[in-house]
Amino acid sequence: MAARSAPSCHLRLEWVYGYRGHQCRNNLYYTAAKEIVYFVAGVGVVYSPREHRQKFYRGHSDDIISLALHPERVLVATGQVGKEPYICVWDSYTVQTVSVLKDVHTHGIACLAFDLDGQRLVSVGLDSKNAVCVWDWKRGRMLSMAPGHTDRIFDISWDLYQPNKLVSCGVKHIKFWSLCGNALTPKRGVFGKTGDLQTILCLACARDELTYSGALNGDIYVWKGINLIRTIQGAHTAGIFSMNACEEGFATGGRDGCIRLWDLAFKPITVIDLRETDQGYKGLSVRSVCWRGDHILVGTQDSEIFEIVVHERNKPFLIMQGHCEGELWALAVHPTKPLAVTGSDDRSVRIWSLVDHALIARCNMEEPIRCAAVNVDGIHLALGMKDGSFTVLRVRDMTEVVHIKDRKEAIHELKYSPDGTYLAVGCNDSSVDIYGVAQRYKKVGECVGSLSFITHLDWSSDSRYLQTNDGSGKRFLYRMPGGKEVTSKEEIKGVHWASWTCVSGLEVNGIWPKYSDVNDINSVDGNYVGQVLVTADDCGVVKLFRYPCLRKGAKFRKYIGHSAHVTNVRWSHDYQWVISIGGADHSVFQWKFIPERKLKDALHIAPQESLAESNSDESDSDLSDVPELDSEIEQETQLTYHRQVYKEDLPQLKEQCKEKQKSATSKRRECAPGNSIRLHFIHGYRGYDCRSNLFYTQIGEIVYHVAAVGVIYNRQQNTQRFYLGHDDDILCLAIHPLKDYVATGQVGRDPSIHIWDTETIKPLSILKGYHQYGVCAVDFSADGKRLASVGIDDSHTIVLWDWKKGEKLSVARGSKDKIFVVKMNPYVPDKLITAGIKHMKFWRRAGGGLIGRKGYIGTLGKNDTMMCAVYGWTEEMAFSGTSTGDVCIWRDVFLVKTVKAHDGPVFSMHALEKGFVTGGKDGVVALWDDSFERCLKTYAIKRADLAPGSKGLLLEDNPSIRAISLGHGHILVGTKNGEILEVDKSGPITLLVQGHMEGEVWGLATHPYLPICATVSDDKTLRIWDLSPSHCMLAVRKLKKGGRCCCFSPDGKALAVGLNDGSFLMANADTLEDLVSFHHRKDIISDIQFSPGSGKYLAVASHDSFIDIYNVMSSKRVGVCKGATSYITHIDWDTRGKLLQVNTGAKEQLFFEAPRGKKQTIPSVEVEKISWASWTSVLGLCCEGIWPIIGEVTDVTASCLTSDKMVLATGDDLGFVKLFRYPAKGKFGKFKKYVAHSTHVTNVRWTYDDSMLVTLGGTDMSLMVWTNEMENHREKKSCDSEESDIDSEEDGGYDSDVTRENEISYTIRALSTNIRPMLGVKPHLQQKEPSVDERQGVVRGSRPPVSRAPPQPEKLQSNNVGKKKRPIEDLVLELAFGYRGRDCRNNVHYLNDGDDIVYHTASVGILHNVATGTQSFYQEHNDDILCLTVNQHPKFINIVATGQVGDSADMSATAPSVHIWDAVSKQTLSILRCSHSKGVCSVSFSATGKLLLSVGLDPEHTVTIWRWQEGARIASRAGHNQRIFVAEFRPDSDTQFVSVGIKHVKFWTLAGRALLSKKGLLSTLEDARMQTMLAVAFGANNLTFTGTISGDVCVWKEHMLCRVVARAHNGPVFAMYTTLRDGLIVTGGKERPSKEGGAVKLWDQELRRCRAFRLETGQVTDCVRSVCRGKGKILVGTRNAEIIEVGEKNAACNVLVNGHVDGPIWGLATHPSRDFFLSAAEDGTVRLWDIADKKMLNKVNLGHAARTVCYSPEGDMVAIGMKNGEFIILLVSSLKIWGKKRDRRCAIHDIRFSPDSRYLAVGSSENSVDFYDLTLGPTLNRISYCKDIPSFVIQMDFSADSRHLQVSSGCYKRHVYEVPSGKHLVDHAAIDRITWATWTSILGDEVMGIWSRHAEKADVTCACVSHSGISLVTGDDFGMVKLYDFPCPEKFAKHKRFLGHSPHVTNIRFTSGDRHVVSAGGDDCSLFVWKCVHMPH
Repeated sequence: MAARSAPSCHLRLEWVYGYRGHQCRNNLYYTAAKEIVYFVAGVGVVYSPREHRQKFYRGHSDDIISLALHPERVLVATGQVGKEPYICVWDSYTVQTVSVLKDVHTHGIACLAFDLDGQRLVSVGLDSKNAVCVWDWKRGRMLSMAPGHTDRIFDISWDLYQPNKLVSCGVKHIKFWSLCGNALTPKRGVFGKTGDLQTILCLACARDELTYSGALNGDIYVWKGINLIRTIQGAHTAGIFSMNACEEGFATGGRDGCIRLWDLAFKPITVIDLRETDQGYKGLSVRSVCWRGDHILVGTQDSEIFEIVVHERNKPFLIMQGHCEGELWALAVHPTKPLAVTGSDDRSVRIWSLVDHALIARCNMEEPIRCAAVNVDGIHLALGMKDGSFTVLRVRDMTEVVHIKDRKEAIHELKYSPDGTYLAVGCNDSSVDIYGVAQRYKKVGECVGSLSFITHLDWSSDSRYLQTNDGSGKRFLYRMPGGKEVTSKEEIKGVHWASWTCVSGLEVNGIWPKYSDVNDINSVDGNYVGQVLVTADDCGVVKLFRYPCLRKGAKFRKYIGHSAHVTNVRWSHDYQWVISIGGADHSVFQWKFIPERKLKDALHIAPQESLAESNSDESDSDLSDVPELDSEIEQETQLTYHRQVYKEDLPQLKEQCKEKQKSATSKRRECAPGNSIRLHFIHGYRGYDCRSNLFYTQIGEIVYHVAAVGVIYNRQQNTQRFYLGHDDDILCLAIHPLKDYVATGQVGRDPSIHIWDTETIKPLSILKGYHQYGVCAVDFSADGKRLASVGIDDSHTIVLWDWKKGEKLSVARGSKDKIFVVKMNPYVPDKLITAGIKHMKFWRRAGGGLIGRKGYIGTLGKNDTMMCAVYGWTEEMAFSGTSTGDVCIWRDVFLVKTVKAHDGPVFSMHALEKGFVTGGKDGVVALWDDSFERCLKTYAIKRADLAPGSKGLLLEDNPSIRAISLGHGHILVGTKNGEILEVDKSGPITLLVQGHMEGEVWGLATHPYLPICATVSDDKTLRIWDLSPSHCMLAVRKLKKGGRCCCFSPDGKALAVGLNDGSFLMANADTLEDLVSFHHRKDIISDIQFSPGSGKYLAVASHDSFIDIYNVMSSKRVGVCKGATSYITHIDWDTRGKLLQVNTGAKEQLFFEAPRGKKQTIPSVEVEKISWASWTSVLGLCCEGIWPIIGEVTDVTASCLTSDKMVLATGDDLGFVKLFRYPAKGKFGKFKKYVAHSTHVTNVRWTYDDSMLVTLGGTDMSLMVWTNEMENHREKKSCDSEESDIDSEEDGGYDSDVTRENEISYTIRALSTNIRPMLGVKPHLQQKEPSVDERQGVVRGSRPPVSRAPPQPEKLQSNNVGKKKRPIEDLVLELAFGYRGRDCRNNVHYLNDGDDIVYHTASVGILHNVATGTQSFYQEHNDDILCLTVNQHPKFINIVATGQVGDSADMSATAPSVHIWDAVSKQTLSILRCSHSKGVCSVSFSATGKLLLSVGLDPEHTVTIWRWQEGARIASRAGHNQRIFVAEFRPDSDTQFVSVGIKHVKFWTLAGRALLSKKGLLSTLEDARMQTMLAVAFGANNLTFTGTISGDVCVWKEHMLCRVVARAHNGPVFAMYTTLRDGLIVTGGKERPSKEGGAVKLWDQELRRCRAFRLETGQVTDCVRSVCRGKGKILVGTRNAEIIEVGEKNAACNVLVNGHVDGPIWGLATHPSRDFFLSAAEDGTVRLWDIADKKMLNKVNLGHAARTVCYSPEGDMVAIGMKNGEFIILLVSSLKIWGKKRDRRCAIHDIRFSPDSRYLAVGSSENSVDFYDLTLGPTLNRISYCKDIPSFVIQMDFSADSRHLQVSSGCYKRHVYEVPSGKHLVDHAAIDRITWATWTSILGDEVMGIWSRHAEKADVTCACVSHSGISLVTGDDFGMVKLYDFPCPEKFAKHKRFLGHSPHVTNIRFTSGDRHVVSAGGDDCSLFVWKCVHMPH
């Protein structure tokens, strides 16, 4: 059992021989302490030449390739290669990590440079864009990033003399960068005529904008600014690899082996040619140079480091050497001295002194050396060569003893026997030769037995036996020296081995993880004395095991440092050291062995914690005492979920490939096929590497995941529903405590966690931005509000989220090793535990971080790997299941006890109310009591227990259990084999779902006439699946080998299966029993096809590049098709069975005649004419279009054509299933694409009747069944096509309404000016003539200014005589007739299930009850509302956001703002003052309702995202340079929104706090051009619809235009609305009503079909500006200010709101006795309104703009004055014209009936008032007029006796005239005595008080005194309504103000009985009815 714990001794890295000179440059520097820093393999080395000592920095996980020194020369930054490379900044003195910069680069970090003060670091990636990134390295924050260049960048440097400037150079370019804010902007260097365009290899910056750079041809190029000003020719004779600037000047080093020193002006000082020095040699190439004072450091290509002292320049001192480039395999140790011998492919053999750490001898051989051995006497050194020879040298002087070549293949291992008499030589041709040493190496024996190359040899102590290992992992024993094989077990047992270097054999069983590729351990060496074994493997790891270690999966300590393959490892002769050598890094590592007794002393020097937390993998970190993992876990930890291409990369890749496309897309392409597919069922469950990912939902459905799909399985109906929001593998799943929401985490570059609803399958929130590569564990808190997640990045980051807000609360680095589970404490939401590889940590949240404490094990147990964890019945108790089968019980952080629960790892546990349930690898489910005292019951998962209703077959008994969940009286179990079982409490087991087990799945065949299919996989099973509704696995059979292809015979009776070892078999399709099998090939059988018809022939294609044709009946091979240059991928027969079409891996399309296999050449034109029995080919003209633009990155792996030859389905490496129209000719065909598989779709097949498509996911092991929906079905998913992004210059189209909206300039009220062109001095500024009272000495003030007493009766005739007059104390807005439809859109919405509607006009938000017409108002805006939206989220019911006009964005009161308010309570919830100067033109709530998007009218049209509840701005970005009309969140997203505007559509994503946008890509859909886009709506699956100015609707998939719904409307499509509940879309446009057309249309979810509704408005053109859809009703807002409700069923229109179309509304008249009033406006209508009924009763179209209107005293007639000088009199009863007259040319401003109904006074802007006598009949002849009015007439009032008329005019003067003579009355006393019938004048002493101080530019425009004569209301240019007492002669009288109108209130009136005030708006075309609140008696 000793092997179950790690050895207690340990290794310490003592020395590394080597320096990385190949493929790296500028990587060698002096530190401040005069030490030398460089790197080799994955280790940073700090070498002190004085002490000859090395220190190591080991924070990297892969090869280091770049290094930069901080200007203070203590800190070092190093960058590595790797999938997710990071940069470490570390201290060269303490070799501790200071900062790690990661998550940005991919592939590797090619260059690094610090800026002058060392605050910032720039890095360059090795990715395709060679990204340049600037870091604030101390905070680990990326400041800026930009694509560097299309080709490699070799060097980058900060300009040390100019701040924020950088220079980079590389392949054929040099770029000068400036960093401003967070933007890096490059300018390319101009080579001009001064020098050739060259690859620049290195550079240095100097003063005065000078840059020196070294070129590939050896010249130095000198740059000033960005221009090349001179070249220094021939500075070196070959490429200049390195340039180093120091105080004295510059040093350059080149490929010519020379170092040149230059002064500061770059004049040459000296040259040092290293090839000519005593250490030099031909071909020396300098890769790095560093000049400090009188020392120069030089690093060479061949891994040497020289130090040159300048004055002794011909004697360079060689301070470090290593092997040159070429693999390093040979290693031997001297038997008696501390020497190690290495030999490499660089043909050198070197002897190293382990004591002096130096190279003491070197000899160059003729051939690459692959192995070495030293004889026991230490005299002879044998070297095995790559060419099959071996050479023996004398160690003393390296002279040759003998050279023998008996073999042709490489000698991989040789060893001397312990008695020194024999040399055994193992060769790659699988033989071992024995040579006699004394007989001058004569061959004395040969061992043959192995079938594979020899890898290791060991002699027995007595030299009588030899054991060998070969490449197939087999072990053989031979008797020596003859070579006879020994097989007897007994004999083997007795052998004592002199050394143990074999990797297979009992003693070393434990070095292997339980399942592992046999040859990834390259070397082992046993130390018998210390009982330890050291191993070296392909992962760069050196491990220590106990020796012997008999059981597989032993525990070990591990040491990293080598980069990739460690090829060999040996103990030194005295076991003091371990020497390991690296293959690719060709470095030699010397490790000091520290035995157990010394370890104690070492321990307190390096306390556990600090090391474990640092990045370095010191041996005594957590890792070392690693109890070896269970195979399954080990396997799982090996899994990397890295993708070559992540889905996130696709848009960029497409962009990169656009260039090629422009030329290619000239041909007209087929449109996408009409039919579509829908995911129907998935066979599969991800159990092999995920745990606890299977749950019951609230309603008893089962939720789990497979591939990229969240699956909800209904076990009663055996149906599945799918969450398809993920685009890559889902790795974990957690269920909300209420069991309705699910969180799933996926693989991705920036992997997202989706929280979605299992009922609606809609995402509720998507969390991104903090993990990398994937999320491997998630857990909800007990209250369901928080979510914890763990990533699979290097540090397994733990993030705590407030998931609904999408906010990260805290983040911490979890562990270096894999974390399997995270669990949140159900009692304390701030606590959580994580468990994983040797890891159990207890975390608590501390602000934005998490503080973790390791579980304290004490003496109770060992540091074990935890596979699952749950909390117990108190907050302190936690339970974890280990990889050894124990359950650990924890209190707080202490281990209290362990209980043995399972045999093998405990993979899943689940806490119940009264106990626990656990499941393990042993296939047993155990129920426990609440303290794990006793096991109450166990269920073994056995085939015998399967209930009859099972859907499928159990593959094996006791499958490893990976997930358990309880509920609904059952235990739900998920297994590693991909099965989901339901265990009844009483025992029977029902199998519900299953899929393939681990291993890629490639083989797929559908049955010729039944709905079944067969699959075959690398999991070595062949399975038959039922595709009919029973959806189950019908049969399964295990195979000896995995398979890659299968095929049914045409009669469906036989099934042929091709296996991976080159054999194939035919099985009975029903029983799966073998009929016949063949084995003619060595490599994988990749495709197999029966010939059509009778199935006479079988074609079998293999990776050997052949196709064999067999006659099925005779079972003989009848032909072989030769001629393919690569492996075969697909084969198809023609319908006659005479011709084969073949695809190969080299993308060849070949044809062969059957059955002989003769190659045919068929022109592509003919290929189309051939009728093929099947089409699975991916090549050829017929399917040219299936290859995507990014074809370099992704392969199309499979295709299949429907039997009607119409639709070609394809699968590709990115996991997309696509449908094309066949033939897909022309490049980049249009298609529909579907994401469900995660990565490779390996096969696709249509069923025999094309009703279903079956697809296979290679690595996701899932079999997906899709139903084929023909064109007439409603489509669920939509298409996607790749488009070119050629920005159009043409205009976006024209429409008057759009132009108006675009060009409108919104004035804020505060800046409004007078609406009438008034001249003269304002009343309150005029000099007063003394009044009669004053002349008589009555003091004016004796009558109080605001008198509550009735005024003098003579002022105004009172209408309500007899009643007590009560002054009005307040006005309350009761009705608003009007709606802002002329220049705003999408601003009418339903609320409360369609009972109410909300909209806006002027500055009020209106909630209007549909049934009663009552209205309530939101009046907090201080200026016009421009946009409105309603929060659709159920949590935010009735929440409305409105955005208003504003001034500059100075955050002042007049700044633009967005108000969020409750429509019912009218409470303001939040006000967001914006940075959008001018105003906010669009607002939209996100899906969760927590985010708000606003768009400004500022020049950049800024787009901002707010978290509106906190008023926090999350992100903001300029939107477009032209007007954006609308921006809307996708209804299912908090992260995605779309903006549309003038020639603009953009698709936005909110990522963290950043806004990313993609321009809409126009396809080559015909000649699509970017039009002005006006409206947007959304469909499922990322469909977006935008309405254009031309009436088309564009349909976008993601951001690509995939089709155009042409002429959806005849005019611009102004409004679109997406119904959330059913996805139907309403569009509204500008259209003339016609029989079939209508301005409103209701469409299906994909805008395929529509139903048009006509608005029965009677307009010539209907122009719809807003649409909304409720239950069975569509709400429409029109340009004509109407809001109409249209019934969906009957298309009946009900007008809810009317308003004037255009303003101002100048004319206003109230009915003398009823609650009616009339309004007349510029829109040419006069409208009659009923206040009580809250609606418009009637309207008259006059055909011309109307300016004024008046009722006759009886209310039976109406007079209307027009803008053109005409006036009309109508009879109220019939609306017939009674008379009309036009005596004036200009506008009539006021018209009045005299109180006795006799006269009509008509005042016009021609400075006149005309009188007409109505008693003379309708001829209307003018009887007289008033003269000498100084300006235009504003208002007129008759006296009560009809004998006087007062007129206010445009020069602020009031005049009184006699009626009907028109004589001007000037006598003040007479005027004062007149009693007026009405008072509407703004002028006169009585109303002096209404003029405010602030009226410089703006005026009071209208006034009206109440019928009671004691109150006065006014309207002004600021849009205010004010209430005064009447009269108000004192200046600046007290008043109340009422806001609501936009600038300019044009008219105002009291209704009869002073019940209401009606005000008319200018700019807002609205009528407000205010209720008068009278003072109580």
